[in-house]
Amino acid sequence: MPTVGIVAGEASGDLLGSHLIRALKKQRPDLEFIGIAGPKMMAEGAKTLFPIERLSVRGYVEVLRHLPGLLKIRRQLRRYFLENPPDLFIGIDAPDFNFVLERSLKRKGIRTIHYVSPSIWAWRKGRIRKIKRAVSHMLALFPFEPTLYEQAGVPVSFVGHPLADMIPLEPDMESARENLRIKPEKLVIAMLPGSRQSEVQQLAELFVKTAQLVTEKRPEAQFLVPLVTRETRTIFERALYKDQQPALPVQILFGHSHLAMEAADAIIVASGTATLEAALYKKPMIVTYRMPALSWQILKRMNYLPYVGLPNILAEQFVVPELLQHDATPEKLSETLLQLVDDKAGCKKIRTEFMRIHKRLRQNCEEKAAKAVLEYL
Repeated sequence: MPTVGIVAGEASGDLLGSHLIRALKKQRPDLEFIGIAGPKMMAEGAKTLFPIERLSVRGYVEVLRHLPGLLKIRRQLRRYFLENPPDLFIGIDAPDFNFVLERSLKRKGIRTIHYVSPSIWAWRKGRIRKIKRAVSHMLALFPFEPTLYEQAGVPVSFVGHPLADMIPLEPDMESARENLRIKPEKLVIAMLPGSRQSEVQQLAELFVKTAQLVTEKRPEAQFLVPLVTRETRTIFERALYKDQQPALPVQILFGHSHLAMEAADAIIVASGTATLEAALYKKPMIVTYRMPALSWQILKRMNYLPYVGLPNILAEQFVVPELLQHDATPEKLSETLLQLVDDKAGCKKIRTEFMRIHKRLRQNCEEKAAKAVLEYL
C-alpha cells in the first residue's frame, strides 16, 4: 500500500493537511499517511507518531527552551522514515523543522514536497538555495511566489489560497450583524490584535485608547474584538478596565473572527494572515503592529519590501494604510480610521482591488495541490 510521510507543525498546517488528504483520497483511497498530524488530519485517516503540540512552539525564547526536544523528535522521524521509506514526503509549513528533515530524506532518494512557501519574498531571500536542496517540489499559495522558485530552478506549483476558497466572494454584512445582534445604524469596527499573547500584550492598550478616541467623535461606534484563548481575553480585558475607564462599546468574542470581519464597516488588524482574511471580506482596514524595540530593528534590517500587510503585498501598492511601531499611536489610528470610513470613493476602490485579489487566489486550492502531489506518486 502506497505510503505518504506527512508532517504539520501547528493548527493551520493541520487544517491544510486535512484538506489535502481528503482531496488525495478521493482519487487514491489506497494511500496511507503517517508522520505528525493534528486532530483534523487524523480525522481524515492520518497516523501520528508524535503529538502536533510538540511542534507548536513560537517565539525565539520558547523555541530555545524546547530546542532539545524538537531536535530529538526530528532525529526520531528521520530514522523512522529512512527505515520505513515512504513513497513521498510532504512537509506542511513549519519550515525550520521540515526543511532539515526534507533535505535528509531527499539525499536518500525520497521525493519531498513542501506545502506553503516561507516568506522569502519579504526577507531571507538567500534561503532559497537551502530550499532547493530540501524539496523536490514547492506548493505556493501566492501568485508572485512561483517566479522566485523558477529562477532558482525549483519545481513549483501555484495552488491558490485555501481561505479564498472558504470565504464567499460577497460578504453578508446584514446577516453577520443580525447574528451578533448589532443595530444597522451602528458604525462597526472590528479590532484584531493577533492570536499570540505577546501580540495582544503589545496592542491591547493601543486598541482600547483608539476606541476611546473614535467613540468621542462617533458615539454610534461599536467595537468587536475576537480573541482565541482565555489568556488573550484576560490581557485585553485588563487593558479595557485599566484605571477604571468609562465603559466602552466593546464586545469581546471567543473566536468568531470571520463573523466580526463580515459585520464590520472597517477593521484595525495586526499584521499577519488576518490581514488577508480582512481583504477577502472586502473591508477597508488599517494594518498595525508593535513589537519590542530590538526585534523591530532586526526586522527592519531583514525586510526587503516597502509594505508588510499581505493585501498591499498582493496589490503591489499601498491599498490600505500601515501604521507600525512608532506610528502606531491612538491618535494616528483613530484619525486614519475615521478618514478611511468617511471616504466612500476610497472604500469602493479598496473593495474593487480586494475582489480582484480574491478571484486571483480562488483556485480550488486543495484540488490543485492534490493534482501536483499525485504526479509524484
